[in-house]
Amino acid sequence: MTPKPFIKWVGGKGQLITQLNALLPTDFYKWEDVTYIEPFVGGGAMLFYMLSRYPNIKCAVINDINSDLTTCYKTVRDEPERLILSLLSIQKEYDSLDSKDAKSEFYYRMRDLFNTKALSAVENTTLFFFLNRTCYNGLYRVNRGGGFNVPFGDYKNPSFCNEETILADSKLLQNVEILTGDFEETYNWIQGNTLFYFDPPYRPLSNTSSFNSYSKEDFNDSAQLRLKRFCDKVNEAGARFMLSNSDCKAKDEEDAFFDVLYSEYSIERVWASRSINSNPSKRGKLTEIVVRNFQSIYKYAAEMKKQDEFDFSMIFCDSDE
Repeated sequence: MTPKPFIKWVGGKGQLITQLNALLPTDFYKWEDVTYIEPFVGGGAMLFYMLSRYPNIKCAVINDINSDLTTCYKTVRDEPERLILSLLSIQKEYDSLDSKDAKSEFYYRMRDLFNTKALSAVENTTLFFFLNRTCYNGLYRVNRGGGFNVPFGDYKNPSFCNEETILADSKLLQNVEILTGDFEETYNWIQGNTLFYFDPPYRPLSNTSSFNSYSKEDFNDSAQLRLKRFCDKVNEAGARFMLSNSDCKAKDEEDAFFDVLYSEYSIERVWASRSINSNPSKRGKLTEIVVRNFQSIYKYAAEMKKQDEFDFSMIFCDSDE
């Protein structure tokens, strides 16, 4: 079983993996003893892809300010068998309920229990999985007090436990350091050939499009500016980084927030699908930005193509050549 995200997560990078992989440092597969760091791990699509594809990653560090999320990662890593048994138990209890009202009542009872913050790691993770599969649109959103407040989603036959995925993910996470806190704390883990991938809460494209309330602390423009200063610090330390965020200019041509903020770095645009919206007319394709403090061969090739000085067949050379 190929490791993959064990939860649904808004803004997950599964659909962008191929595009992001193409934007990695051209010689990344040749780097030795790589340290890979994700300060905003989220659903972990990029994490599981990188660890599965690049055996030269010898040290991986993930972090998130959401303690419920990082508890999930630790539980999957350290107690997969106990978690599976617990998930099968709650699955059996939920499936035995014979009406929508009964399932809705059960959902809100479990949500209240989750918000007590008085559970063991396995219990907390079990309810995290349960709520993730049964809440509206798979959102994770909290109120100002930090309480999970997403309403019931009324899905037909939701599944809470994929045993093969949990076991595969647990195996891959064995050598991963899992932190809970502010993204700047990951700086201390820089060593040797280090690559950061930043996937912070996205800057909203409108007043009604914000889904970044993953914790009681807002990730507003001030936080985006602080993140940029941290990227400068990472760059000065000699580490490489990639950063994803919303493309403000796609919504408003005059909104050059990120283009100005990261003007000294390389900025690419990639295509993504937007599916989390209550209005179907507002779902579809849109661009996102990828900021890097390096240029891959693809960028160099595009520049040389203009001068007819580059043979694009070079890109597709066998990796052993």
